[in-house]
Amino acid sequence: MRILVQKFGGTSLSTSEARERVIHHIRRELAQGYHIAVVVSAMGRKGEPYATDTLLDWIGHNGNQLPAREQDLLLCCGEIISATTLCSLLLSEGIPATVFTGAQAGFKTDQHFGNARILDIRPDRVLTALKENQVVIVTGFQGQTEQGDFTTLGRGGSDTSATALGAALRAEIVDIYTDVNGILTADPRLVEDAKPLTIVSYAEICNMAHHGAKVIHPRAVEIAMQAQVPVRVRSTFSDDEGTLVTHPEGFSDLHPGIVDRFVTGIAYVSNVTQITVEAHDGADDLQLNVFKAMAHNQISVDFINVTPSGAVYTVFDSDAERALDVLHQLGYEPKSLPACAKVSVIGGGINGVPGIMAHIVEALTKQEIQILQSADSNTTIWVLVRKEDMVRALRALHAKFELHR
Repeated sequence: MRILVQKFGGTSLSTSEARERVIHHIRRELAQGYHIAVVVSAMGRKGEPYATDTLLDWIGHNGNQLPAREQDLLLCCGEIISATTLCSLLLSEGIPATVFTGAQAGFKTDQHFGNARILDIRPDRVLTALKENQVVIVTGFQGQTEQGDFTTLGRGGSDTSATALGAALRAEIVDIYTDVNGILTADPRLVEDAKPLTIVSYAEICNMAHHGAKVIHPRAVEIAMQAQVPVRVRSTFSDDEGTLVTHPEGFSDLHPGIVDRFVTGIAYVSNVTQITVEAHDGADDLQLNVFKAMAHNQISVDFINVTPSGAVYTVFDSDAERALDVLHQLGYEPKSLPACAKVSVIGGGINGVPGIMAHIVEALTKQEIQILQSADSNTTIWVLVRKEDMVRALRALHAKFELHR
């Protein structure tokens, strides 16, 4: 069988017009000879009746004491409503369809309620239904423990469900449908000449997702990369091919010249605070004390630079006051700089290429933007700037690397 997995997010299912577009995409791929498994999210976004965040608010207004296990049971309802709604619409159009929950589709997870990890997928029932030429609709974001408890997979869980199912079914491709037409070189709300990307590598999109781009969840990309299943990020409201995510091998055959692209995109994370802690009197246990204390208090740290005399790192603005209190309790005198932003320059061609950092410094210096901190990896260079300079930094770097072309 030629199997295609399609994933539709909340905005793709929230209105009758959007649901008509979903049916259009299903019908088109059926006509191409594919057997289709559809993974769905809960309909709409916060404030709309069946959205995940709306269900969470409901608990907040009704005792706010629901344990994690029972909360997962409630949250699974959003996807079930989406799946059964779509099934009814497909059947009314004469398209055979059936619905499976994550558990019925074979998703086995650990017991980490609210952010479960997939341990195994046993898609026997899905395969049987596909062989019967039914469109199989699977509720995303959820699975089941070996004990039979419902679990949810955390933020971006429906993306993860889609690529994991694609891997288990050995699908030809996984299409992730959203409300944007693929992956762009930068956030189009901030960089007006941001350009759609035709093709990116798994590593590049993983880094873009980790560092602020919200088009697809990095866990989903990592699963697809391990299984070597190509992914397309597409718009529900267009027939365009969107962005293909695959291995860099073969890029030159698909798009000659693309291997010479050093930088793929610019991403950002705003609302972070830089914290600097210095050791006194020759103390050599500062780093251990600081980061153990952050972990013990469940404060996420990022952008870490460690020196023999201290440490510099960032936390979210919302965690900054608590982080500083913890450090004061340890006897340190930390310095903090709130309202910062991490800007990431991402590209598979960065590794080993001289001059990339020089271009970054030059672009930001011309705009009189101060670099507060920097770090790099094989595919990413990060700089920390003040939040007030973030948009100008994004635009300057986008222009410097000619990503608008």
